[in-house]
Amino acid sequence: MQETPFCLRVGYLLPYSMSDSNKTDFTNPSTFILLGIPGLEAAHVWISIPFCAMYAIAILGNFTILFIVKMEPSLHGPMYYFLCMLAITDLGLSMSTLPKMLSIFWFNSREINFSACLTQMYFIHCVSVMDSGILVAMALDRYVAICDPLRHSTILTNPVVAKIGLAVVLRGGLLILPYPFLARQWPYCRTNIIPHTYCEHMAVVQLACADIRISSYYGLSVIFLLTGLDVFSIAVSYIQILRAIFSLPTKDARLKTFGTCGSHLCVILASYIPGLFSFLTHRFGHNVPLHFHILIANMYLLVPPMLNPIIYGVRTKQIRDRLLRLYKGT
Repeated sequence: MQETPFCLRVGYLLPYSMSDSNKTDFTNPSTFILLGIPGLEAAHVWISIPFCAMYAIAILGNFTILFIVKMEPSLHGPMYYFLCMLAITDLGLSMSTLPKMLSIFWFNSREINFSACLTQMYFIHCVSVMDSGILVAMALDRYVAICDPLRHSTILTNPVVAKIGLAVVLRGGLLILPYPFLARQWPYCRTNIIPHTYCEHMAVVQLACADIRISSYYGLSVIFLLTGLDVFSIAVSYIQILRAIFSLPTKDARLKTFGTCGSHLCVILASYIPGLFSFLTHRFGHNVPLHFHILIANMYLLVPPMLNPIIYGVRTKQIRDRLLRLYKGT
C-alpha cells in the first residue's frame, strides 16, 4: 500500500520507477545516493537559484521575526509566542532540507550516510507535524481572543502557552519516532539510489527488499488521522470565531475583528494548499512527469517557511511598525 499525503508536509510519495540497471546485489548500504530531480540534471544550477533565494528569505525572515518579538515588550503575548514557535519550526524545516539540496545542485554531492538519511527523514516529518500543531494552537489563541476576550490573559497564561508548546513538540517527536526505527530494520538489497532531493520516508523504505506494509500503514495513519484532527480543530475554532464576529453590531467592528485573524488564515492557506495540490497531483496526475512531482514535493516544504514571516510582517501592524523603527535606527 502506498503512502499518500494530505495537507501536512509529511509522508509524500512519488510514483517511483527504478530500472533494473539501478539494481545491485548488496546488503544494507552505508550510504544512499540522492539523485536530485531526475530528468532535470542539466538544469540543476538554474533550479538552485530560486531554491537558494527562498532559503535566504526564509532564514532572514524567520530570524527577523524572532528578533523583533524578543526586542519588543509589547509583543510578549500568546499570539507572538506561537508565532516564534512557528518561526523556529520553519527554520528547522528549511535548514534540514536546503543545504543538502544545494550541495546536490552545485557540487553534485549526492551521497548521504545511512544514519544521516534516517535522521533527516525523522527531522523533516517531525518538524512538519509540529508545524501543523502550532497552527492549531494559533487558532485556539484567536478563538479565545475573539470569543472570550476578557479572559484571554487568564486562560492563555505563559505557563499554559509553554505547556501547549511542549505538547506540540512531544506529539511530533513521538508520533514520527517509528519512522526511522522501522526504516532501519528493513534489509536494503535492491538499490541505494533515491530519486529525490531529500530522504523522504516512503522514498527510502520502498528501496527495501521486504514487506514494508507496517511502515506504509503507519505513515498513512499518521497523515490522515493527524491532518483530519488538526483541520477539524481549526475549522471548529473558526466557525465559533465567525459566529462571534457576525454577532457584532457594526460592519466596522466586524471587519476590524476579522482582520486580527487575517495573518493566521493566510498562513494556514500557505501551509495546507501546497500539500493539497501535491496530493491531487499525485492522485490524479498519473501522466505527470516524475520531475514535476519532485518539484511539487519541494515546493510544499520550501514555500511556507518563506511566506510565513512575510505574511506576518506585512499584515501585523505591531511587527510592521517595529520593523520600520528598526530600519530607521530608532
